Amino acid sequence: MQQFLVSSLRSAGLSALLLSPVAHARQQDPAPPDLPTELKIMKEQLATQRQALETLARDVEAQRARQADSGPGSAEQLDAQRGTGNGQAQEAPAGAVGRPPRRDSRPPAVAPLFEQPGVLTPRGKLVIEPALQFGYSSSNRVALVGYTVIPALLIGLVDVREVKRNTVTAALTARTGLSNRLEVELKVPYVYRSDTAVSRELFTGTAVERVFDTSGRTIGDAELALRYQLNDGGADSAYFIGGLRVKSRTGRDPFSVVTDCTRRCLGENVSGTGLPLELPTGSGFYSVQPSLTWLFPSDPAVFFGSISYLHNIKRNEVSRLVLAGEREFLGEIKPGGVIGFNFGIGLALNDKASFSLGYDHSSIARTRQGGQPVPGAVRTQLGTLLLGYSYRLSEKRTLNVSVGAGLTRDTPDVSLTVRIPTTF
Repeated sequence: MQQFLVSSLRSAGLSALLLSPVAHARQQDPAPPDLPTELKIMKEQLATQRQALETLARDVEAQRARQADSGPGSAEQLDAQRGTGNGQAQEAPAGAVGRPPRRDSRPPAVAPLFEQPGVLTPRGKLVIEPALQFGYSSSNRVALVGYTVIPALLIGLVDVREVKRNTVTAALTARTGLSNRLEVELKVPYVYRSDTAVSRELFTGTAVERVFDTSGRTIGDAELALRYQLNDGGADSAYFIGGLRVKSRTGRDPFSVVTDCTRRCLGENVSGTGLPLELPTGSGFYSVQPSLTWLFPSDPAVFFGSISYLHNIKRNEVSRLVLAGEREFLGEIKPGGVIGFNFGIGLALNDKASFSLGYDHSSIARTRQGGQPVPGAVRTQLGTLLLGYSYRLSEKRTLNVSVGAGLTRDTPDVSLTVRIPTTF
C-alpha cells in the first residue's frame, strides 16, 4: 500500500512538471492582430496627408501666379513665403525649402553725403525728394594800387575788400526705377543768393567803408541724370554704379544780368566796380558729367566713393550787359572742366538711424576766352569735409541731414543740407 502511494505521487509530480510549460506558454501568447482595423487607420492617415499635399501645391501655384502678374520684383516675397504651406501641413524645419533664397543684389543704404545717391530706386517705385540747402562763404582781398620804393614803403592806394555770400537752394527731385538696375532722375532747383561786398581804401586820409549789396532769386539750372548698376556685389565684393548727368541753362544767365560798369569791365578804361547789380542763379553753360560710384560693404560699415568729370560746353559770341543797356563783347568763353572725387564711410547705429563721414574734392580748371586763359584765372581747389545723419521716419519716408565744412580757401565755409525722400 505504501509503495502504491509513493508511486502515485511520483506520477502526479511528473505530469505537473510536464504540463506547466504548456500552460505558461498559453498565458504569454498575445491576442491575434485586428488587421482590418489597422488597415482602416492607415488609409485615413494617407488620405489626410494627400489632402495636405494638394493644399500645399495649390498655395505654391497661387504664389507663382502672383509673381508672374507683379513681375520680377516680387521674387523676394516668393522666396520668403516658399515652403510655409498652411496650418494643415507638417511644419517645416527652419531654413530654406525648395531652392535657396536669392541674394539681394542691391547696394546697402547709407546716410547720403553727396549729390548722387548710392542705392538705386527699385523698378516701378517713385521717390520724391524735397531738399533745402544753405551755404555761407566769406573772403578777403587786398589790392595794391601803386608802386614801392623799398619793400617797406608803398606809394599809392591799398584797397581792402571783404565779400560775404549767402546761398539758399530749394530743390525738388523725382527719381523712378526703369528696372531693378536703371533709374532716371529729374532735379529742379530754386536759388536765392545774397552778396555783400565791403571795401575800404587805406592811406587816403580817411578810412571809409563802402558797402555794396546785391541779390538774386529765381529758378536754377535743371538737371537730368541716369544711373545704372553695373554688377551684382556682395558681402566681399563692391557694387559699381555708372552715372551720367546733364545740366541745362534754365537759370538766370550771368551774362544777362547788369554789371556795374559804364562801358568796359575788363582791360583798359575800366569804369565801375565790375560787380553784378543782380546775381545770376545759373552757370550760363550746358554741362555733361559722367561718374562712377562704388560701395563696398564690410559689416558693420559700408565704404563708398565716386569719381567724376564735369565738361562745360563752350559758348560763342558772348557779350555782357553793362549800364545804360550797352553790351561788352567777350567772344568765345569756355569754363574749365571739373575733376571730382569723394570717399567716405557709413555706419548703421540701429534699424532706423545711421551716420556717414566723408570728404569731397573738386579741381576746377581755368576759364578760357578766345582760346586763351582769362587774365588772373588759376586752377581752383575745393575741399569739403562732410558729416551726415539719416533717420527712417516710416517705411516710406526718411530724414537726411548733412553738414559740410570748407577745408580750402575757395570752398564755402559751411553748408547745411536737409533732404526728406518719400517713396511711392
